[in-house]
Order: sequence, then C-alpha cells, then structure tokens
Amino acid sequence: MDRNPSPPCSDAEEEEGDAVGNTVYSKHWLFSVLTRLIEVIAPAEPDPGASPEGARTELDEEMENDICKVWDMSMDEDVALFLQEFNAPDIFMGVFAKSKCPRLTEICVGILGNMACFQDICMSISKDENLGQVLLQRLCDSDSPTLLETSRLLLTCLSQPEVANVWVERIRENPSVYDCVCFIMSSSTNVELLVKVGEVVDKLFDLDEELMLNWIKSGTCPSVGPSVDDSPEELPDFKIVPCILEAAKQVRSDNPEGLDVYMHILQLLTTVDEGIQAIVQAPDGGKETWSLLYELVCQELCQPDDPPIIVQEQKTVLASILSVLSAMFASQTEQEYTRMRKNMPLIGSLIRILQYMEGCGKRAVENSKESEQEETGRTDVNEEDFHLKILKDICCELLSNMLQELTKENTLEGLHQGHLNEQTCSCAFQNLLPLYSASVESFLEVLREADQTLADNLEKRFPSLKVHT
Repeated sequence: MDRNPSPPCSDAEEEEGDAVGNTVYSKHWLFSVLTRLIEVIAPAEPDPGASPEGARTELDEEMENDICKVWDMSMDEDVALFLQEFNAPDIFMGVFAKSKCPRLTEICVGILGNMACFQDICMSISKDENLGQVLLQRLCDSDSPTLLETSRLLLTCLSQPEVANVWVERIRENPSVYDCVCFIMSSSTNVELLVKVGEVVDKLFDLDEELMLNWIKSGTCPSVGPSVDDSPEELPDFKIVPCILEAAKQVRSDNPEGLDVYMHILQLLTTVDEGIQAIVQAPDGGKETWSLLYELVCQELCQPDDPPIIVQEQKTVLASILSVLSAMFASQTEQEYTRMRKNMPLIGSLIRILQYMEGCGKRAVENSKESEQEETGRTDVNEEDFHLKILKDICCELLSNMLQELTKENTLEGLHQGHLNEQTCSCAFQNLLPLYSASVESFLEVLREADQTLADNLEKRFPSLKVHT
C-alpha cells in the first residue's frame, strides 16, 4: 500500500476558529472532504465513470489523496472527535453499503480503526449494532487491504476492556465470522494479514473460552457461510486446527512475531480437553501438528550455533510450542510420531534449551548486580526471569515424560547421535531433580544397561540417586 500523503494544515490566513481542537487542521477542509465522500456514494447525477451497476470501482486521484489525508489526521484525538461529531461513522456505513471501490472501503475502515483507538469513540462505535454487523461482514471481503484494516479495527476494540465483551458476543452470534477467518488463515499468502487475523483469534480465545469451544466444535456440521455479496460463494467445512497450521506455515519464515501468535493459539486450544482432542483426533492423528512443532524446535529455534541469549528472544514461542508437544505426548503415546526412536533429537533440543537458560540465568544475575540502583533494571530482570521460569517448567515436564519412555535401544541411539552424554545428562538431572526424581531414576536404570560407566559417573554427581543399584 502506498504511503498516504501528508495531512493538510490550516493556513494562518484562514478565519479564526477554523482549526480542529488544538490542531492546525481545518474544519472547513474536513467538511468539504466528507461532503464529497457523500456525493461519491450518492451522486446527484449519473457518474460517467461508474460501473454498469451504477457505482464507481475506482477513486479519482484527488479524492483518494484527500481521504487518505483524513485517514492520517484521524490518528489525532481532536480530529477523531470531530469526525465522530460530524457522524462520519454513518457516512462510512453508506460507503460499506453502496461502494464497489475496494480502496475507498479500505480507507474508511482504516479511519474507523484510528478513531477506535480512543476509548469514548470506541465505545460509541462498538455499541452501534448496525455498524458492528456491517464491520463483521467486512471479514468476508475479497480485498486483502480491507481485511487487514478490518482485523486491525477488531483487535483495537477487543483490546478495550469496556467493549471487548460486546464484540465477543457479537462474533459468537455470527457464524460467518468463523468461516471467513478460517478461509483467510487457510488460503491467504499475505503475511501481514495473517498475523493480524491471528492476533484477533488469539485475543478472542484468550477472552472467551466458550467462543473457543464453539470454534473447536465448528466444522462438524454444514457451514452456515457468509451472506454478503462479495464473499466466496461456497466455503468448505473448515476445522480450526488445520487452518491454524496452514497460517503458521505461511508466517514462520517471514514473521517471528506471527509464528509466536499462532503457536499461542495452539497452546490456548490445549487448555481444554476438546482442544487437545481436536489436535490429536484429526484425520492424520495429529501428525501434521507434531511434525511442524518438531521441526521448529529441532531445526529452527534455539540451535547449536545460536548464542545462549537466543532463548531470551524465543522464550514465549518456545513455551507455547513445548506446551502443545507436552499435551500431545501425554495424550497420544501410542501414535507412531511419538515413538521415542524418532524423537531423540527432540530430547537433545530440550536439554539444549535448559543449558541456554542456565547461561541466561547467570547473565541476568550479573546484570541485576550491575543495575542494583536502577529500579527499572530490576523490574526488567524479574520479568525476564518469570518468562524463563515458565519455559523451564514446561520444558522439564516434557523432558521428564520422554525420559520415562526411553528403552535401552533408544538410549544407545541417543548416545551414538550425541544427544546424550555426561554433560547433557547432568544438565537434565540438575533441572529435573528433585521434582521429577522418579523419571530421572527410571532413566538412570535404562542408562545403566546402555552405558554403565556414564551411569556410575552421574550417580557420583548426584548422590541422592544411589538408592537404586
């Protein structure tokens, strides 16, 4: 999307009182643009540039430049309030109803998105039931820029505690939203759009478990489908998990933040039994989900050639991924993809994450000492420690469950591949004890069969484990 032109200012010569609030923007100019906008959607005379249906599909350059200036100006609260007083949302409703010009629709939704950043205006927009329904219909639009601005607007409203429930309820009662969101996630290649839609879904699931459950169960019956004219004519019966996976694959290379969003959505699904079952009872038994997450942990994130500090940057996405893997492993140990002979590299990756966290922990302590007199410094360190602790807890839970499943053959393979050695086993034991002592002791028994010397050395390092001989 081209950069919008710079907003106009009131000239010093213009009559006093023309400025909008405390800005230098001209009321008269804004009036003129909004009036022309009304004329675009409801011309007094037939427009020679209109389509056979009677509506313009393209904006003339001057009108586009001017309405884009309004878009920029609407980021100012005084301008946003002025637009609200001038009933701009009602004018935009007319645009959505009559305009066949995608660019004009995009700009008008974008202006509403800027206006919604201010609490009072957001409440007014949100409580307008007609406007709310029309905006949700924009999610079924075929124009990617319009979809992006619509998603941005919805996220802004969902982030306002005073009106979030209004939108959650509205979306819950509108089945077409599910279909349109799934259609975007499963078919779009626009990374920016996928990230924003993902943020909307993530926020919805975080706000309302009932809506999440409804969406998990959707796709088991014929789709209601969107009813607006410019939506796809027929939509398949979407299931939420494959759509999330497809979107995650699209964003994984180009947008780390987007990957984080979609992994957190999967994690939210695993907070309810229905969500776990939706993952592991898919037609492939959850293989696609496991394979994607396995690749991310073992081949892309927190790799051997990365500096240990990388775990600080990747802690939230790693926590989400490992949380889903842990839930899947605990619920589907009979699936072929969870067989330990195929997952020794995952054990190696889990231990490497723990090793890197130890390095980050030492660095955090050093930084804390250096910034002892700086309150903000201590707060930042505490926050970092909190997120790393979450990651450590999830990592240890999955590692302990996997170690308990190892056989002598698996262990020999792990030793041969370099995933298991005295250093890695020591790191694992250090982090797992004493909470997961049963798991460690079980693994040590198997290790003794595979490598007696290594087992003896580990017993010397961890005397509490010598109870079994």
